[in-house]
Amino acid sequence: MQVMKKVLVVLAHPNFAESRGNKALIEAVQMLPSVKIHNLYERYPNWQIDVQVEQELLRHHDLVVFQYPLQWYSVPPLLKKWIDDVLTYGFAFGANGTALQGKELMPVVTTGGTSAMYIAGGAVNFTISEFLRPIQQTANYCGMSYKTPVAIHGFLPKELGIAETITDEQVFEEAKRYQHLLQKYVAS
Repeated sequence: MQVMKKVLVVLAHPNFAESRGNKALIEAVQMLPSVKIHNLYERYPNWQIDVQVEQELLRHHDLVVFQYPLQWYSVPPLLKKWIDDVLTYGFAFGANGTALQGKELMPVVTTGGTSAMYIAGGAVNFTISEFLRPIQQTANYCGMSYKTPVAIHGFLPKELGIAETITDEQVFEEAKRYQHLLQKYVAS
């Protein structure tokens, strides 16, 4: 009997209730076997991260997914704090810091801009891969394999009064693609 791999989705959306993209992605994968959704903003509204609980979660999963909206070309602030607090010397790196070695890390990001904006010389000057270099290096430093990121573009905030650039049908297709990606991983 084949043992299914375990996936931990570390969801870091400061306003998940109003999210169109991240909400659709989570709905597509939340019922998959061996996939645990871990909503940081829900779990830690006071920002007091329980490091032991978080490290235990990481120990028991094979793939860690950082799922978040790209904010100011980086991770949301609670995810940054989580990284700083949880991925510590002696646990994730350094002397005896081998708990994450052999595990995998995959970023799943949503953006407000279009994919055409995220090209070299485009409106934001850099590619998604370039913006995700700190996450990639974090994986490398912790002895994790870095998986190809998933980026879904076109989620402009409604308060800007600009029509969203991604249709409901496209959101559904992206959510299905994400679901299939995790299903395939769990069964591999």
